[in-house]
Order: sequence, then C-alpha cells, then structure tokens
Amino acid sequence: MIDTIQYILYSLLIVACLSSLFFSFKSRRSLEPVTRALAGAKMNISMGLMLIILALIQMFLFSGSSLRVVIGALFMVLGAFNIFAGIRNHGVYSRQKQG
Repeated sequence: MIDTIQYILYSLLIVACLSSLFFSFKSRRSLEPVTRALAGAKMNISMGLMLIILALIQMFLFSGSSLRVVIGALFMVLGAFNIFAGIRNHGVYSRQKQG
C-alpha cells in the first residue's frame, strides 16, 4: 500500500515539475504580455502543486523527525500561497484577455 502511494506521489511530482518547466519556457518565450502573464500564472499553480506534493512526500513517506515535519509544513504553506497567487493572477489576466 505504501509503495502504491509512493509511486503515485512521485509520478505526480514528475508531472508537476514538467508542467512547471513547460509553462516557464512558454512564459519566457511569449511576446504578448497577457499570454506571458497567463503562462506565469499556470507556472505558479504547477509550482504550488509541486511544493505540496514534496511536502506530502517529506511528511508521510520518510521517518517522522520534527525537522522533516517543519520543512514539510513550510513547503505546504509556500505551495498553498503559490496556488492561491496563480489562481488569482490567472483570473485577472484571463478577464483582461477577453476584454
């Protein structure tokens, strides 16, 4: 059971890393400011998911030392902030692109 959870978390981590990398390149290569901002917002969401998955891996799959729990909680807070900022920016710039 633990092996299945471990494979799922690691595969989600790889997907989040690859999507973050993709949106980072898309954001840097885009010439239009709104498209650049939308790709940056999607990159923030991907990075937030990546940080939360890293926190889950740290907190649940390894031996529970207090330092691992603190670092995992810090990653979880940073990930939640990145997701929140990405969703907020995506909403703002998608409305700007429509109007």
